[in-house]
Amino acid sequence: METVDAILQATVRAGTPLLYAALGELVTEKSGVLNLGVEGFMLMGAVTGFVTVNIAGLPLLGVVVAALVGFIMGVLYALLTVEFALNQVVTGLAFVLGGSGLSGFLGKAYIGKTISQVPSWTVPVLGNIPILKGFFSQDWLVYLSYLVFFTVWYFVKRTRIGVELSAVGENPRSADSAGINVYRYRFIATAVGGSLMALGGAHISLAYAPMWIENMTAGRGWIALVIVIFAFWDPTRVLLGAYLFGGVSALQYRVQTLNIEISPYILGMFPYLVTIGVMLFFSSEKAKKMLGAPRSLGKPYLREGEK
Repeated sequence: METVDAILQATVRAGTPLLYAALGELVTEKSGVLNLGVEGFMLMGAVTGFVTVNIAGLPLLGVVVAALVGFIMGVLYALLTVEFALNQVVTGLAFVLGGSGLSGFLGKAYIGKTISQVPSWTVPVLGNIPILKGFFSQDWLVYLSYLVFFTVWYFVKRTRIGVELSAVGENPRSADSAGINVYRYRFIATAVGGSLMALGGAHISLAYAPMWIENMTAGRGWIALVIVIFAFWDPTRVLLGAYLFGGVSALQYRVQTLNIEISPYILGMFPYLVTIGVMLFFSSEKAKKMLGAPRSLGKPYLREGEK
């Protein structure tokens, strides 16, 4: 049972950065905006959070700074793709390259440095129950991810805001005719989504592996994109998908101790192979309709008089 608890604990920790990033992409895509720049957002969150903690010694401040940087990047992304209607695929890839380059520059002096890990806390009673122990004996950024998940789930599934957000992503022209401010929804969703993506990066550099190396997100931003597709744009499935991919990542470090005859390198390749396959499949309009993607995903919206 201790082995199961340990694997679950590692699964949740490995899946938390993916959960943050995937929820951020979910909120963004619900509004009809496609942000392929998740990797860049995560890298910027990771480096700014780490540098802040390294200088100030305050993990909470590092998290706040990372979230703020992600929010600002989200506003900039929305300005380019929503206000100026630039191609969302090209803009997203530019943010990946920009985030990678800028994070490398900002973190150059901190390569290999370490910080004190974000404190962990075992929840009384729940943290001592087998199975549940894996979820309730974690660092506080993991507990924050639970709160973020329930907040996103509630707003998407149970509020008028969620209904209007989905309407903007499905048919922005009809939503606009009904008095819904399409631009405002897309701006806010993209900014909030960017903030959550950056938090995913911050969890990696502050809790999961409290140090800085270049490109330490290692493609997790692309995996987060695939999780949203796998989840059919549903928050609950995003949670399960994040922990599924996190579990595969955690297992590659434990497979040898369990005497399982599977190469850890194969397990390490699996998430990325799946990511490439899903992205290729999702590139067609037919696949998007089959999977239930927001019908206006990736398409800029212009009012009649603005064309």
